Amino acid sequence: MQISEPTATKIAEYLLGIKAIKLQPNNPFTWASGLKSPIYSDNRLSLSHPEIRTFIKNALAQEIRQQYPQVEAIIGVATAGIAPGALVADALNLPFGYVRSEAKKHGMGKQVEGDIRPEQAVVVVEDLVSTGKSSLQAIDTLRAYGSNVLGLASIFTYGLDVANQNFANANCAYFALCNYDVLIEVALAKGYVNDADRGVLAAWRKSPETWGV
Repeated sequence: MQISEPTATKIAEYLLGIKAIKLQPNNPFTWASGLKSPIYSDNRLSLSHPEIRTFIKNALAQEIRQQYPQVEAIIGVATAGIAPGALVADALNLPFGYVRSEAKKHGMGKQVEGDIRPEQAVVVVEDLVSTGKSSLQAIDTLRAYGSNVLGLASIFTYGLDVANQNFANANCAYFALCNYDVLIEVALAKGYVNDADRGVLAAWRKSPETWGV
């Protein structure tokens, strides 16, 4: 789903400014998966900046209200989606819960936390979409629980083809406030990277599995 350019640009400026997203095309990061990448994202840093977290909260709330007016509850994905999800639920005056990667091994053994009723219409909130695997695992859990998952909202997406295909295969809509294309244009305009880096950054997005190998 298309997000307004001013919103996406502002998010990119914020995330680059506080180094929540870093670009290092000539000194790549190594992800937990072992993949090499010129980009690293930790959008949890935005929570430490009131102006930025408020902007993100309001932008997510506005898009969710417009795109999913029938939403009855907001669900965060543990752990990074919990805080932005709770902020959005508060802005929308909706119930909030979150979904764990696996059920607790003690107590009630819950995987879906909160006073969330099966069959409620929910929107899932994430901080980041990369391949979409962890997000869709959470959505599978919610569907098994009985939730009517309307879609997923995130702060940022790398816009990888594999993610788009995974969400399509799962028949789940999603949107992000900002994406890789907008981020790179802002990074070029602000001097975080230069024109010589553009091709390197584009090559990674085209084939992250083989980039840097």
